Amino acid sequence: MSSLEASQAAVADSIAENKPAGKSGENGLEPGEIQEVEVDMQAHAESIRTVFNDPTNFNVKHPLYSPWALWFDSPATKGRNLPQTPMSSFPQTPLPQTPSVAAAGWMEDIKKVIGFDSVEEFWGLYNNIIKPSELPPKANYYLFKEGIIPAWEDEANKNGGKWSIQLPKDKNRHKIDDLWLNTMLAAIGETFDPALTEAESEDSVPRSLITGVIVSTRPQFYRISIWTRSAPGQDDEDMRKRIEAIGRHFKTAVLGYPESQKLSGPLATEVEFLSHKDSEKKGKQAKKPIVV
Repeated sequence: MSSLEASQAAVADSIAENKPAGKSGENGLEPGEIQEVEVDMQAHAESIRTVFNDPTNFNVKHPLYSPWALWFDSPATKGRNLPQTPMSSFPQTPLPQTPSVAAAGWMEDIKKVIGFDSVEEFWGLYNNIIKPSELPPKANYYLFKEGIIPAWEDEANKNGGKWSIQLPKDKNRHKIDDLWLNTMLAAIGETFDPALTEAESEDSVPRSLITGVIVSTRPQFYRISIWTRSAPGQDDEDMRKRIEAIGRHFKTAVLGYPESQKLSGPLATEVEFLSHKDSEKKGKQAKKPIVV
């Protein structure tokens, strides 16, 4: 099994383990069914502590294919340290000093919460931060690969773009937390980019196009975005197909919409892709987004 496959399997197993039990009895048994466990196996199992058993002293880690970092900003963090929330229990890392980014005013207010490189550390983080549905307006979570700053100017982002969807807040407050969790799991599990799983061997696995994912809260809507390191050029059909495949996976497997469903409406958008360079253009110069 390749390291990519192992990482995807670890994320899939953790999702299954993190789901609440169904209607059957404890440990998945039907009423009246007896669980048969060998004594030595049971003793071994008891010595294993995952993040689900002990959020602070777990001793088993499943490494991810890539290390990640969570960043955060909101009106409450501007010009000050993080507020005293469960999030602040994690050590913070100083903002990397990339000259073109450090000069941007808004980057002075963004806070790196923590970096992680295992499934267990992800769940430990997720279980101790505020959910998107509880964030104040104008707050943002940025989950980016370690070493990449969540800004257009970063070397990994400057030639890329983003898939995004905007959802009315009143109709989606009850499900935005699950949509964001699914987005993060797809990112750290490296399932967004189909070229990774279609590679014939570990040596032929291409570089992932995904650099990070973002959830933003605004007074009337939520926005979820998937950032890529490349964007299709006018005659780059292969890259366009790869980018479109990411968008379809985002719409169907992550957000759970049928591919043919139209989503636009008041305060809502389709799942749309636009390069960062085109996002800066206005009026007639701006290109139409790719829509799936």
